[in-house]
Amino acid sequence: MKNKKILIVGGSGYIGTVMSKKLLSEGQEVVNLDNHLFDNFFSIQELKKNKNYKFIEGNLLNEEDLIKSSLGVTDVIILAGIVGDPLSKKYPEIALEINEKGIKKCLEFFNNRKIDKIVFASTCSNYGLIKDTELADENFILNPLSIYAKTKVNIEQYLLNNNNKFDFSPVILRFATAFGLSDRMRFDLTVNQFTHELLLGNELTVYDPDTWRPYFHTEDFAKVVYKILNLENEKINKQVFNVGTNENNYTKRNLVDLIKQYIPKAKIKIQKDGFDKRNYKVDFNKINSLISFKAKSVSAGIEEIITEYKNGKFKDYENNSEKYGNYKITYEKK
Repeated sequence: MKNKKILIVGGSGYIGTVMSKKLLSEGQEVVNLDNHLFDNFFSIQELKKNKNYKFIEGNLLNEEDLIKSSLGVTDVIILAGIVGDPLSKKYPEIALEINEKGIKKCLEFFNNRKIDKIVFASTCSNYGLIKDTELADENFILNPLSIYAKTKVNIEQYLLNNNNKFDFSPVILRFATAFGLSDRMRFDLTVNQFTHELLLGNELTVYDPDTWRPYFHTEDFAKVVYKILNLENEKINKQVFNVGTNENNYTKRNLVDLIKQYIPKAKIKIQKDGFDKRNYKVDFNKINSLISFKAKSVSAGIEEIITEYKNGKFKDYENNSEKYGNYKITYEKK
């Protein structure tokens, strides 16, 4: 890929920091526009030492911040948002303002500004609740059950319905549930949470254990997005791709059985009736036929977390647990 200057909107987060490292390692310039809703400035300290990395503290709802962050930019990755069902339910007004109003403002702003590609991070959560016997490909009927998923679907439709007016090439990536290491580590995501809770010696309550979800490593998201940016526009323009791998479709019961291989004394309590009824297995053949990559297994992610835990990586968790997840936001409208 020729040298590019890539803006990541929301680049200080769990996936954004890993993606920044990948792009920088490939010789690209990275600009990060983020207002650190989760007080996560710590996550970019190493990145700021790289001469090809620029951080702009700002808000995607503020046009002045968009102007500052867009100077010389060739491509845009939109990761920003109130991410996840629990958080969007906790902060519904802010979720609507950022995930829908803010993203639409971004898309409108970057039109006619000589941007090559805009990558929009959507979610497989858009499929909501489907039968165990079904596998959701990109044409499967969407059934968003949360504010989070509904805002993602609305932006997808906005992009696809208005595709003729945009001069950039938009691509929609429906991300599987992330797992793995990051400088902005999160223990409120299923694989990470289950592994960490059991490492702490806590009893883990698993609700609706036989519901399906797909999982994908943070580093693999970064690899896929890098490869997408490297493709000819004709191959990805105005298209939707599920991002993950078929091998990493798991039930929660599958996950805890896997973790117990590493933590035999794990204490598990199975509870049938939980509040989150989502259930979806996803077909990733489209993205896997477009680009080649070898995805990390869930087992590899579990092993990484165990190793880092034993090395004292997360030793401040007991006194600073909110650092390790999207639990509480600090938000100021600029």
